[in-house]
Amino acid sequence: MNDKHFTWLALSVFAVLTAAVVSFNYWIDPLWHYSQSHAFNDVQVVADEREQKTANQRFQPKDADTLLIGSSRSTYINSTAFSNWDVYNYSVANLSMREYHTMLMYAFEHNPDYRRVILGLDFFKINTAEASAPKNILSYDTKVQQSFYRTKNLLSLDVLDYSLQNFRLSATDSIQGDRLYNREGDATAERLKGRDAAYELAMKIHRFEKIFYAEGFEYFPQYKEIMAKVRDTEPQAEKIVYTTPISTELFTSLVGNDLLDEYEVWIRDMVDVYGGVWNFMYPNEITNDLSNYYDGHHFYPFVGDLIGQRIEFGQDAANVPADFGVLVTPENVDAHLAEVREMAEELKE
Repeated sequence: MNDKHFTWLALSVFAVLTAAVVSFNYWIDPLWHYSQSHAFNDVQVVADEREQKTANQRFQPKDADTLLIGSSRSTYINSTAFSNWDVYNYSVANLSMREYHTMLMYAFEHNPDYRRVILGLDFFKINTAEASAPKNILSYDTKVQQSFYRTKNLLSLDVLDYSLQNFRLSATDSIQGDRLYNREGDATAERLKGRDAAYELAMKIHRFEKIFYAEGFEYFPQYKEIMAKVRDTEPQAEKIVYTTPISTELFTSLVGNDLLDEYEVWIRDMVDVYGGVWNFMYPNEITNDLSNYYDGHHFYPFVGDLIGQRIEFGQDAANVPADFGVLVTPENVDAHLAEVREMAEELKE
């Protein structure tokens, strides 16, 4: 074989391999750029939720009337949790309260017809250590607007790795780990039992006590001001806020670290800003049952269904435990917090 033949052969092999990578990445679509859905891409791993969901809105415009933004906890509230609202869930892992504003603006840029916005609030994110760093979604907006963005991702071997993972999980209908998505953007998680569940809970409580609830916890001074700015963004849309329900074991850790005062200030501030807040974060039938949680603070999607029904239908929600979710308003905030404090005192005993 002479040099010319070898060169053509090498180029041909390279072209075939490149075409195979591009075709496979397109077929599986692990970054949610396209609309194809089939049996071999119906389980999707998390690559980078901020990029995936930001790109998804740009390249697959949404026709929804409700926007949901929250942390990884809120990713488990699926669109099917709501009976009459068509919800797009823009929640992402480790959301900073500083990100709500730009994420809301980005979502409305691509769908100005949202009628309501649901915001999931996490207590541990009120800590200055978590909230003080300026964060926004604009770098991802810039990234997905780059020339040939989707083409470059089709050529990426990193994307190929995600495609292969998705193919394997989809082909075997396997749910492994703490969060996987389907092609509708709904999340699920592996159901843990016994020692695995106990281990995940112990690890999370240890982490919260050493990092998030540790000595030096300080309510971020600008929290209320920033959340008021979020309230006033796209003012034509109704704003609904709710607190994410951590397990009673983790709530006990919060109480043990003397953070109940900060918790009460947080609830009062959100009632003041939004006129009311759906509070799920206190001991109740759901939070008392560890089988409802993957790790003590990430609840399973069936709990997300209960949250969605309570928010949509209030006290008329069917099949939702009566003590799960209280709409806290200026009229009942004192009584509600007094009841929670009484529960907290019982946890200390």
